[in-house]
Amino acid sequence: MSQENVEAFKRGVEAYNRRDPEALMQGLDPAIEWHPAILVMLGGEATIYRGHEGVRELLRDTDEALAEIHVEFSEIRDPGERIVAIGRLRTRGKASGAVAESDVGYLAEFSNGKVTRIRTYLDPKEALEAAGLSES
Repeated sequence: MSQENVEAFKRGVEAYNRRDPEALMQGLDPAIEWHPAILVMLGGEATIYRGHEGVRELLRDTDEALAEIHVEFSEIRDPGERIVAIGRLRTRGKASGAVAESDVGYLAEFSNGKVTRIRTYLDPKEALEAAGLSES
């Protein structure tokens, strides 16, 4: 288990939750690919955000629709050069003020201590399956 990857992932989650793009970028490879599920949940299209500028665009896109977004993980597994994290996502709509909560799963792939790809899933089982793992 790579404790360095786990710690890097946790720092990235903290930066994401506080909407700190510069701190978030420190843990992301410049060629990062981010496949978010949140925008699909909000009625948008599946989009892949590439590179640091793409991640900044993702943050802008979610900030346009949401007044609040917070993710926390109850379980983090490290089956090698990737992290599988299972938790909860809480959002509050900007226009409606409606609060929504959902289970969430993240699959983050690492290379040289940086995240190279992130896929998010609204069904944690899908994240586990994508990593070749099963629920425990």
